[in-house]
Amino acid sequence: MAGITYGATVAPDTQVIGRRVLATVIDLVLLGVLGSLFAAPGALVDGWGSGQFSDAASGVLFSFGGLAVLLVTFAYFAIMEGRFGQTLGKMALGIKVVREDGGTIGTREAVLRTLMRIVDSIGSYLVALVVALVSGKNQRLGDMVAKTLVVRA
Repeated sequence: MAGITYGATVAPDTQVIGRRVLATVIDLVLLGVLGSLFAAPGALVDGWGSGQFSDAASGVLFSFGGLAVLLVTFAYFAIMEGRFGQTLGKMALGIKVVREDGGTIGTREAVLRTLMRIVDSIGSYLVALVVALVSGKNQRLGDMVAKTLVVRA
């Protein structure tokens, strides 16, 4: 067959920084809405009550709500990317996470990427954006640590 080269590797399309930014915005908006549900009980108790009990109860509810938000956020990214290679934002924008060799990522890579969000998200994800713009494969720190790429799905 003419035009087919066997044994050649094709570099994945990692020129998706704009899509990555929008996917992150979608994911963070979804998580923000969910997070507000966890904060609502504390806000209600604080708004309806007055006095020492109300202050203590709302503080406890806000603390548990904040912890729940952290756990749900971690689980969202780790599970969605580990199982599907995509978050809902990535699905909406037609991108996915793969290993550098092109294979499907697993739990290990997803957890590493998610843990590195702590650093990548500094300055409203400014660290991730700058690192991705200057890296040869458009990788943020989480990608480099997990040896992953974000490519067109």
